[in-house]
Amino acid sequence: MEFWKFMFVPTILFMVVVAPMWITMHYRSLSRSSRSLSQEDRESVEQMLETVDKLTERIGTLESLLDADHPDWRSQRGSATQEEAS
Repeated sequence: MEFWKFMFVPTILFMVVVAPMWITMHYRSLSRSSRSLSQEDRESVEQMLETVDKLTERIGTLESLLDADHPDWRSQRGSATQEEAS
């Protein structure tokens, strides 16, 4: 009987304070983990990825044109940046 008297207050505190917070946080984390992108968000991300691919291709083309016209343009850019820093 002494054990039940000793555990009465901690049990009540657990049931009133800890258990509701624990349950709330558990289901909140479940809802956050189950969220996913909506169809509109997915389409937007797809469009952005297509744009990034196009821009990457354009940059590659521009760099190849610069390499053909001005072979040392990369070293000039680096030295200009170093001069500005000085």
